[in-house]
Amino acid sequence: MRVEGPVKPGLRMECADGRRLVLMQGHAPVLFARQRATHCGLHYARTGRYVSPLAPLRAERARAVAEFAEPGEAEWWKRWAAHAEAELRGAAEGPLHAGDWLLLPDVHRWFKAVNWPTLLAHDPDRGHLTWFGYGDPVEDARDLLPLRALSVPEAPRVKAYRRQYREGVLPPVFAWWISGLHSPVVLDGHDRVTAALAEGGRPKVLILARAVVDDPWVARLSARPVEEYQKRVAALEGPLAASRIAHLSRSLADDLTAIIGGYDRTLAWPFPGGAGAWDAAAASYVSGWAPDVDR
Repeated sequence: MRVEGPVKPGLRMECADGRRLVLMQGHAPVLFARQRATHCGLHYARTGRYVSPLAPLRAERARAVAEFAEPGEAEWWKRWAAHAEAELRGAAEGPLHAGDWLLLPDVHRWFKAVNWPTLLAHDPDRGHLTWFGYGDPVEDARDLLPLRALSVPEAPRVKAYRRQYREGVLPPVFAWWISGLHSPVVLDGHDRVTAALAEGGRPKVLILARAVVDDPWVARLSARPVEEYQKRVAALEGPLAASRIAHLSRSLADDLTAIIGGYDRTLAWPFPGGAGAWDAAAASYVSGWAPDVDR
């Protein structure tokens, strides 16, 4: 989707020297983060001030979309993407700013099945996200960062969403890919995350990201899989050739979709006052947080 403005959004990343990051919503910081010097991960601290830029979803809408299209099918994703786009375009404190954006399912297969249960069991307000896992605690390998604490599985709103999950109509979670965190964050749907995991399932996720607008770059990345596909198809013979070609074609389509849907880097604005002001703000909003960022 093409967005004409604003230049600086209400929900935005700001940064300062020393790998200091902060997610701002209006004038309030909602997440402080420090990247490690070894680039193996980052430490974060939530402030408890995040507010979803999307209006609460009613059960009637979830069921209406599920009646229109089977959950998980292309038309179902399109309906929910259109809903999220409309909400985000009208949000004063959302992440959209001028440029080209994507709002897609997980075409890059970012979410690993093994990491989902960890999210429900280990989601501290002050924690660490590992990017590669070498020598880091296993529970730090999480693929999605909530911007507020997840509710308990027995919370009333979560229980309502759990019923929707059992009915097969639960709406997707809306996330935002932030390159400086090397992770998507939950824009809307924290209770839907809990509901799906509490039912032993996995939430469906739509990911917002800046789009890569670079046709030569896309063409370069696409050339090799297309060439490999052509060679393999040309070598196929016999009665199973047609089914194998169909399989290779689906695989190529997935590869090209992932390339075209590449995520561009997230823009960040300078934090007013630089590193010193950032340190003072962190001390004020997340008192006592002292991440070990040198290793």
